[in-house]
Amino acid sequence: MTEHELRDLIAEVAEGRLSRRGFVRRMLALGLTAPMAGMMLAHSGVAFADATLPYKPTKAGGGGLLKVLLWQAPTLLNPHFASGTKDQIASRIFFEPLAGWDKEGNLIPQLAAEVPSRENGGLSADGREVTWKLKRNVKWHDGKPFTADDVVFTAEYAADPATAAFTTGAYTNIKVEKIDDHTVKITFREPTPFWADPFVGVTGQILPKHHFGEYKGAKSREAPANLKPVGTGPYKFVDFKPGDVLTGERNPDYHVPNQPFFDRLEVKGGGDAVSAARAVLQTGEYDYAWNLQVEDDVLKRMETGGRGRVSTVVSGDIEFIILNTTDPWTEVDGERSSVKTKHPTLSDPKVREAINLLIDRDSIQKFIYGRGGTATASFVNQPPRFKSQKLKYEFSIEKANKILDDAGYKRGSDGIREKDGKKLKYVFQTSINAPRQKTQAIIKQACQRAGIDLELKSVTASVFFSSDVANPDTYTKLYCDMEMYTTTQPQPDPERFLNQFVSWEIANKENKWLGRNVSRYSDPAADEAYRAAQKELDPVKRAALLIKVNEIFCEAHVILPLLSRTRVAAGASNLMFDHSGWDVDTWNIAAWYRT
Repeated sequence: MTEHELRDLIAEVAEGRLSRRGFVRRMLALGLTAPMAGMMLAHSGVAFADATLPYKPTKAGGGGLLKVLLWQAPTLLNPHFASGTKDQIASRIFFEPLAGWDKEGNLIPQLAAEVPSRENGGLSADGREVTWKLKRNVKWHDGKPFTADDVVFTAEYAADPATAAFTTGAYTNIKVEKIDDHTVKITFREPTPFWADPFVGVTGQILPKHHFGEYKGAKSREAPANLKPVGTGPYKFVDFKPGDVLTGERNPDYHVPNQPFFDRLEVKGGGDAVSAARAVLQTGEYDYAWNLQVEDDVLKRMETGGRGRVSTVVSGDIEFIILNTTDPWTEVDGERSSVKTKHPTLSDPKVREAINLLIDRDSIQKFIYGRGGTATASFVNQPPRFKSQKLKYEFSIEKANKILDDAGYKRGSDGIREKDGKKLKYVFQTSINAPRQKTQAIIKQACQRAGIDLELKSVTASVFFSSDVANPDTYTKLYCDMEMYTTTQPQPDPERFLNQFVSWEIANKENKWLGRNVSRYSDPAADEAYRAAQKELDPVKRAALLIKVNEIFCEAHVILPLLSRTRVAAGASNLMFDHSGWDVDTWNIAAWYRT
């Protein structure tokens, strides 16, 4: 579709000759999502209706205890330090953003009174300003009023480099102004096509200024509220044992009528995905289990128990491997895997290319993940219009051997290849999880046939995905040669997702390893394309720029995509829950109820 044809369609909607739903259907056929279509209409001055969420209880409370299992146990409750999904999920129970994403990818107001649009005056024609109107009569859990001051403070808090927030990238290049107690305006430096990043979804949870004001910057890790949150959410904090149990109670002053339904909440951490699935689907001990990274055949057998059901939703999440081009075994200025070092062998593109050929993605999908993932060579897979059509994967031990032969890596007496005295021996780490250990084993076997030796390392999930700056085994440290995990696409637009590939987001000691670029790899062409995409208002040109960023890293074989992940959860048969693939599972936990 040409730009002229697109503008004609938008004009038809504005004039009433084409319904909004009809426009969305046409955009879906081109690979866009509903929210992207909505934002295109909003930028053109055409209002786009939000999806409504069904909710049947006629009063708040009376639902008793809601029991949730996060088999990767939360360790902190400050959403701006939460580099792991488990901590983001736990934080969202207490804190809220201005808006969140539903399963269809629609933007739903939470602390905002409405979603900004051209029609309601919330979006400027030049793409540089967004005005948010806030809900009135919202209270923090301690009874203090929620106001624009809290929103402005949250932006300042996250943007301060000394705070070392995981969400810094969403707030560094914006100006946030208080218009009045219930209105804030965001000004972007450049025209910004995807404006729904600051204060939205995973990155957008608002902090109370009166609890965090003294802890902005260097003292950020000292705030008591990091572990004892005071938010605006549907549940008030009761107790937290990091790595174990989190409890909350119904917020009687919650700002949504008749919500929440449950009186108490218990979030149990630890264990593994299989036992979590069993506790919901077979024994009925728990109401909900998150992220069931379990072999699909196992889940199907458990579902026959009749206690619960498996829920799958489309997402942009990706299971992938990072090949470390820095040296994880040499320390420089107090950190390993420093950008000041070079990996002895993985800095060689030919070695990385060979390893990519040694991954049997089709078998990993067929025999392990089933409904949980689809084999892919692209880091971005959803929405489809952002997926590269150029990237392809292949499994060939023969081709891998030839590449290594031609590159001069010879087999030693032990069968392991080496060159200039440097052996192709690597530590390959991931979290403890049966599908991941089976995936490791498949890759190790293929690598052995090509003269590459892998030492498999498995780290407890609560450690691997924690934000503990003192722990060497967290995934952001990358203190190994290669590692595998899933990263979540936090919104139905890949711009923020792809900041994992820019030079200014490299994880290091200075930012407490909370930078989004865990690989440490960078490319000036990727940086340039990413910056251009951030201000490109033409949707076709913008998509091409983001695809280029993706392709640079995948073609360099620093990032080896494995599976486009479907989000899989389990809920009790009588639990009505709002499971989204574009936000954390607890994004709308206030609306959960039991039939």
